[in-house]
Amino acid sequence: MPDRPVVRTSVGPVAGRLDAERTLRMFRAIPYAAPPTGARRWRPPVPHPRWSRERDATERGPACMQNDYGWNRQDLQNMSEDCLTLDIATPLSAPAGVKLPVMVWIHGGSNRAGSSGDTIAGRLADQGVVLVSVQYRLGIFGFLAHRGLAREQGDASGNYGLMDQIAALRWVRENIAQFGGDAGNVTLFGESAGSQDVSLLLASPLASGLFRRAILQSGTPGFGMTARSLSDGLRLGDQLDGLLPRSSRRRNLDRLRALPAADLLAADLKLRDPAIWNQDYLWLRTTVDGRVLPRAPAELLAAAAPRPVIIGSNRFEFGPAPGTIDVARHLQHWFGANAEAAGKLYAAETGPATRLGPLEARIETDAVFRCPANNLAYLLARWRWPVWRYEFDVGPVGPDGSEALTTHGGEIPYVLDRRPIGTGAGVFHLQDIWLSFAREGVPRTPSGTIWSRYDAGSKAFTAITRNGMARKASLRAEICALTDRI
Repeated sequence: MPDRPVVRTSVGPVAGRLDAERTLRMFRAIPYAAPPTGARRWRPPVPHPRWSRERDATERGPACMQNDYGWNRQDLQNMSEDCLTLDIATPLSAPAGVKLPVMVWIHGGSNRAGSSGDTIAGRLADQGVVLVSVQYRLGIFGFLAHRGLAREQGDASGNYGLMDQIAALRWVRENIAQFGGDAGNVTLFGESAGSQDVSLLLASPLASGLFRRAILQSGTPGFGMTARSLSDGLRLGDQLDGLLPRSSRRRNLDRLRALPAADLLAADLKLRDPAIWNQDYLWLRTTVDGRVLPRAPAELLAAAAPRPVIIGSNRFEFGPAPGTIDVARHLQHWFGANAEAAGKLYAAETGPATRLGPLEARIETDAVFRCPANNLAYLLARWRWPVWRYEFDVGPVGPDGSEALTTHGGEIPYVLDRRPIGTGAGVFHLQDIWLSFAREGVPRTPSGTIWSRYDAGSKAFTAITRNGMARKASLRAEICALTDRI
């Protein structure tokens, strides 16, 4: 195998490299759509122009435009509006002529930050799958709805980042066989905002037929929030108009598209949705845009063809620090008319053994992650989708041997980097479950046991802890009975 492997795609040849262990062929920053710049800003993606010479695909591409949120500093050092690229890793050990399962990763970051990063450099692809990691427009560039854009685009606007993901899946369908992948066996998976986006692609008619199954890691269609109507989404565009010079407002989309990206990033930080608790969730509140999502996600899922889905959340995700919020208001926001009943249930919970975290964060984890995941699993099971529900509870172990709480995204290295769980003879790999799902459509343990399916009666889920995996029923049933949001 040459150190510079070359693959011919539908738009031109790309030259990658081998990883340090010489077990993977890696291709970085392959364009799957034309740069969404200039006149293509805030438009659906279009195919990239063809090229004839070998395109270097050995270096990370720039991240999509984003503001500084502290954790994303590396992406800030190299970002651009010209960012619609994907990375691919394929194992060298694959037998000739055998088409491997394909796993497509959608990164998280609240739909406002993040990138593909080094996803393909983990230890997933060398287990016998083709791994793809996708970048998509973020924040104001990827999810803004605007009246001028709606007039231009058939009374639909917003969710350009989801359109990017759909374009990437179409590119995968057309090209992945050249990288050793089976275009008919694609598993879509993601974490946090990436998980939400996967769930929305399960719902979107535009993504129908582009993937076979999905894994949702801590993210659902709404994160416990009601969907944003297009009219409410357009009001965010009105706010943008009010923040910009009069000459750049909606009557002149050319000038709006010509604005420096930095001006739009600054405006992004000032947009406000009065219906949400935390403006960090601005681009996580799903907009029913009229194109990607012609109706509310639950309605679309009810009409969609059933596909196998794994739905997960972590025992502790995140939330406000103790004493930093008005708990009564927090309960009212998330549980509405059931706020008082929820308050009584939380007041009855005492002791550290629950591993659920402090009260404020416990409410947020329940309302934003755990209960919406339960409700989504329940709905899909009722609609006869094959569904498996899990809760991940593996935290870091300190020098004294005590195990800290898990965190939002805590499962990612166990999935992508093959980090082991447990010790001695009890060691297992969560990654093996994901791999079996990608190969067979069921989450199977190395011993051959298949996780119990979730059903509307038993509501069975798999508890994943440092001590192993166990079947349990009715995760946080009393609290989650107080909300039906997904």
